[in-house]
Amino acid sequence: MRRGPGSSQAEAAVQTPEANEESEMDAIVDVAPVRQNNQVAEVPDRLQTSFDFVLPRGYVDKEGRLHRTGTMRLATARDELLPLHDDRVRANPPYLTVVLLARVITRLGDLEADAVNANVIENLFASDLAFLQDLYRRVNSEGHTLAAVKCPACEEEFSVDLAGGRLGES
Repeated sequence: MRRGPGSSQAEAAVQTPEANEESEMDAIVDVAPVRQNNQVAEVPDRLQTSFDFVLPRGYVDKEGRLHRTGTMRLATARDELLPLHDDRVRANPPYLTVVLLARVITRLGDLEADAVNANVIENLFASDLAFLQDLYRRVNSEGHTLAAVKCPACEEEFSVDLAGGRLGES
Protein backbone atom coordinates (compact mmCIF):
# COMPACT_ATOMS: atom_id res chain seq x y z
CA MET A 1 0.00 0.00 0.00
CA ARG A 2 1.57 3.30 -1.10
CA ARG A 3 0.69 6.65 0.35
CA GLY A 4 0.80 10.02 -1.35
CA PRO A 5 3.90 12.17 -1.76
CA GLY A 6 5.34 13.55 1.45
CA SER A 7 4.23 10.52 3.50
CA SER A 8 6.92 9.07 5.70
CA GLN A 9 7.13 5.26 5.39
CA ALA A 10 9.58 2.38 5.66
CA GLU A 11 9.49 -0.97 3.93
CA ALA A 12 10.01 -4.06 6.06
CA ALA A 13 10.17 -7.70 5.05
CA VAL A 14 7.73 -9.72 7.09
CA GLN A 15 7.67 -13.50 7.45
CA THR A 16 4.06 -14.62 7.26
CA PRO A 17 3.36 -17.97 8.92
CA GLU A 18 0.60 -20.06 7.41
CA ALA A 19 -1.15 -23.07 8.91
CA ASN A 20 0.90 -26.25 9.37
CA GLU A 21 -0.13 -27.40 5.88
CA GLU A 22 1.83 -24.61 4.15
CA SER A 23 5.38 -23.31 4.40
CA GLU A 24 6.41 -19.81 5.45
CA MET A 25 6.76 -17.17 2.76
CA ASP A 26 8.11 -13.64 2.62
CA ALA A 27 6.01 -10.59 1.86
CA ILE A 28 7.00 -6.93 1.57
CA VAL A 29 4.79 -4.48 3.40
CA ASP A 30 4.92 -0.75 4.01
CA VAL A 31 5.21 0.19 7.66
CA ALA A 32 4.68 3.71 8.95
CA PRO A 33 7.33 4.86 11.43
CA VAL A 34 6.34 4.65 15.10
CA ARG A 35 6.54 7.88 17.11
CA GLN A 36 7.39 7.91 20.81
CA ASN A 37 7.96 11.17 22.68
CA ASN A 38 8.09 13.07 19.36
CA GLN A 39 10.96 10.86 18.10
CA VAL A 40 10.77 8.26 15.36
CA ALA A 41 11.46 4.78 16.71
CA GLU A 42 13.26 2.14 14.66
CA VAL A 43 11.11 -0.13 12.54
CA PRO A 44 12.44 -3.71 12.62
CA ASP A 45 13.53 -5.25 9.30
CA ARG A 46 11.92 -8.62 10.05
CA LEU A 47 9.05 -9.80 12.20
CA GLN A 48 10.02 -12.67 14.49
CA THR A 49 7.50 -15.43 13.80
CA SER A 50 9.00 -18.36 15.68
CA PHE A 51 10.23 -18.71 19.24
CA ASP A 52 12.45 -21.43 20.69
CA PHE A 53 11.66 -22.74 24.17
CA VAL A 54 12.80 -25.23 26.80
CA LEU A 55 10.07 -27.09 28.69
CA PRO A 56 10.39 -27.19 32.50
CA ARG A 57 10.01 -31.00 32.59
CA GLY A 58 9.73 -32.26 29.01
CA TYR A 59 7.67 -34.68 26.95
CA VAL A 60 8.46 -38.39 27.36
CA ASP A 61 7.64 -40.35 24.20
CA LYS A 62 6.63 -44.05 23.90
CA GLU A 63 10.29 -45.11 23.74
CA GLY A 64 11.05 -43.23 26.97
CA ARG A 65 13.05 -40.45 25.28
CA LEU A 66 12.81 -36.98 26.82
CA HIS A 67 12.06 -33.99 24.55
CA ARG A 68 12.51 -30.57 26.19
CA THR A 69 13.46 -28.10 23.45
CA GLY A 70 11.00 -26.88 20.87
CA THR A 71 9.77 -24.08 18.65
CA MET A 72 6.45 -22.27 18.63
CA ARG A 73 5.36 -20.03 15.76
CA LEU A 74 2.99 -17.10 15.93
CA ALA A 75 -0.65 -18.08 15.61
CA THR A 76 -2.72 -16.95 12.67
CA ALA A 77 -6.43 -16.14 12.69
CA ARG A 78 -6.92 -19.50 10.98
CA ASP A 79 -5.16 -21.27 13.86
CA GLU A 80 -7.61 -19.74 16.32
CA LEU A 81 -10.74 -20.26 14.20
CA LEU A 82 -10.40 -23.81 12.84
CA PRO A 83 -10.28 -25.53 16.26
CA LEU A 84 -13.70 -24.05 17.04
CA HIS A 85 -15.13 -26.49 14.47
CA ASP A 86 -13.34 -29.47 16.03
CA ASP A 87 -15.81 -31.90 17.67
CA ARG A 88 -13.44 -32.43 20.61
CA VAL A 89 -13.49 -28.69 21.32
CA ARG A 90 -17.28 -28.45 20.89
CA ALA A 91 -17.76 -31.27 23.41
CA ASN A 92 -15.15 -29.89 25.83
CA PRO A 93 -14.26 -26.16 25.34
CA PRO A 94 -11.07 -26.32 27.48
CA TYR A 95 -9.69 -28.77 24.88
CA LEU A 96 -9.21 -25.71 22.63
CA THR A 97 -5.82 -25.18 24.30
CA VAL A 98 -4.64 -28.65 23.29
CA VAL A 99 -5.71 -28.28 19.64
CA LEU A 100 -4.33 -24.76 19.37
CA LEU A 101 -0.92 -25.65 20.82
CA ALA A 102 -0.70 -28.68 18.52
CA ARG A 103 -1.14 -26.31 15.56
CA VAL A 104 1.52 -23.75 16.55
CA ILE A 105 4.27 -25.95 18.00
CA THR A 106 6.44 -26.73 15.00
CA ARG A 107 9.20 -28.67 16.75
CA LEU A 108 9.49 -30.64 19.98
CA GLY A 109 12.82 -32.32 20.63
CA ASP A 110 13.61 -34.99 18.03
CA LEU A 111 9.97 -35.59 17.04
CA GLU A 112 9.10 -35.25 13.38
CA ALA A 113 7.31 -31.96 12.61
CA ASP A 114 4.01 -33.71 11.85
CA ALA A 115 4.30 -35.85 15.01
CA VAL A 116 3.49 -32.90 17.28
CA ASN A 117 -0.26 -33.37 17.52
CA ALA A 118 -3.06 -33.22 20.09
CA ASN A 119 -2.03 -36.60 21.52
CA VAL A 120 1.47 -35.28 22.30
CA ILE A 121 0.06 -32.13 23.92
CA GLU A 122 -2.41 -34.23 25.97
CA ASN A 123 0.52 -36.21 27.38
CA LEU A 124 2.59 -33.25 28.53
CA PHE A 125 3.03 -32.74 32.26
CA ALA A 126 0.70 -30.08 33.70
CA SER A 127 3.62 -27.72 34.38
CA ASP A 128 4.73 -27.96 30.73
CA LEU A 129 1.19 -27.29 29.49
CA ALA A 130 0.95 -24.22 31.73
CA PHE A 131 4.37 -23.06 30.48
CA LEU A 132 3.27 -23.39 26.83
CA GLN A 133 -0.03 -21.60 27.49
CA ASP A 134 1.87 -18.67 29.00
CA LEU A 135 4.41 -18.67 26.16
CA TYR A 136 1.57 -18.69 23.60
CA ARG A 137 -0.06 -15.72 25.32
CA ARG A 138 3.21 -13.80 25.51
CA VAL A 139 4.33 -14.26 21.91
CA ASN A 140 0.89 -13.68 20.40
CA SER A 141 -0.18 -10.77 22.63
CA GLU A 142 3.10 -9.09 23.49
CA GLY A 143 5.26 -10.27 20.57
CA HIS A 144 8.20 -11.44 22.66
CA THR A 145 9.24 -13.71 25.51
CA LEU A 146 11.09 -11.09 27.55
CA ALA A 147 9.99 -9.80 30.95
CA ALA A 148 11.36 -6.74 32.71
CA VAL A 149 12.53 -7.52 36.25
CA LYS A 150 14.25 -5.66 39.06
CA CYS A 151 16.78 -7.11 41.48
CA PRO A 152 15.35 -6.80 45.01
CA ALA A 153 18.84 -6.37 46.50
CA CYS A 154 20.47 -3.77 44.22
CA GLU A 155 17.31 -2.60 42.37
CA GLU A 156 19.03 -2.93 38.97
CA GLU A 157 16.54 -3.47 36.13
CA PHE A 158 17.16 -6.08 33.43
CA SER A 159 15.31 -8.43 31.07
CA VAL A 160 14.79 -12.16 31.46
CA ASP A 161 13.86 -14.50 28.60
CA LEU A 162 10.92 -16.54 29.90
CA ALA A 163 11.17 -19.07 27.06
CA GLY A 164 13.97 -20.75 28.99
CA GLY A 165 17.46 -21.57 27.89
CA ARG A 166 20.37 -23.35 29.46
CA LEU A 167 19.66 -25.74 32.33
CA GLY A 168 18.59 -23.83 35.40
CA GLU A 169 17.24 -20.84 33.49
CA SER A 170 13.59 -19.99 32.99
